[in-house]
Amino acid sequence: MLNILHVCTVPLQIFLHIHIHIYAKIHLSKLYLNVYMNNQENIYDVAIIGTGAAGLSASIYSSRYKLKNIVFGKLPGGTITEAHKVCNYPGIEDITGMELGMKMYNHAKKEGGEIVNESIVDIQKDGDIFKLTSDSDKEYRTKTVILATGTDRNKLVIPGEDEYLGKGVSYCATCDAMFYRDKTVGVIGGSSSATMSAVMLSDIAKKVYIIYRGTELRGEPTWAHQAEEKENIEIIYQTLLTELYGNEQLEGVKLSRPYRGSETLKLDGIFIEIGSEPNIVLPFKMGIKTDDHNYILVDKEQKTSMEGLWAAGDCTTNSNYFKQVVTAASEGAIAANSIYTYLKEKSSN
Repeated sequence: MLNILHVCTVPLQIFLHIHIHIYAKIHLSKLYLNVYMNNQENIYDVAIIGTGAAGLSASIYSSRYKLKNIVFGKLPGGTITEAHKVCNYPGIEDITGMELGMKMYNHAKKEGGEIVNESIVDIQKDGDIFKLTSDSDKEYRTKTVILATGTDRNKLVIPGEDEYLGKGVSYCATCDAMFYRDKTVGVIGGSSSATMSAVMLSDIAKKVYIIYRGTELRGEPTWAHQAEEKENIEIIYQTLLTELYGNEQLEGVKLSRPYRGSETLKLDGIFIEIGSEPNIVLPFKMGIKTDDHNYILVDKEQKTSMEGLWAAGDCTTNSNYFKQVVTAASEGAIAANSIYTYLKEKSSN
């Protein structure tokens, strides 16, 4: 009887061993599948670097193409929010830059874009996937990337500029104009942004000087004409600033040539509007091609020299370098459309 039981027990042990082994393999397979699915769910179709017109437009179009997208940036609406007025955006005759920027921001969120208040400090490509690292040490994974990093404001690079930043030196008239009510200020530059800032400041400050190295104002004639017609705006041509001076606050500037017999001009504040240059940190890190002025080289679909990477807005060579909110929004839309086609073709292969 014992022998019979022993004989029956051996196959039973084998059966149990096989059953447990199969169960374990099935369980592990399910676990691996869940991990894989979770990883897939955490991969975005497109990551957009920049919350300006180009980035938000790209997000809106990506959402409408049902692409899972995330937008990174710390200035909702981008630099357009610094504009006193925007009078050339089709369908909107008169709106502040802040209002227009926030309308775009809220539109992108409403369409389904995920917008996070973080900056991307590093991008690495691993096969077909991009790994993004933010300034809060978070990592994100995406199939494609759109660089919509815009431009950084140029500086005068003269003594006193950094010392008096926030103490009389500003790069944003829209932000800081109200601090100079009934005071005397200077606007440095002769572009549309300079003349627009001067006109806005003339409604607040007692006196506004435009100090420009050129012989005539450039940019949009509308703003130049308004600046020339304002009684409390005075234009100083063919002149540069050589130094800023003061004590705890800015008190005045030194000029490259005498104006009305003096090489100094007393000012309570200055607004520097001498253009901008593309943000080059990420493009240089990634080794993508740029032109001689560091603008990202893109084709008609906004593709860069690296597969899976697009660029849009003021940081690119497209739109004839015409830095306008309408052209930036256009490039963002084109990039999203191109990515939709790219991902669709990849999934069908």
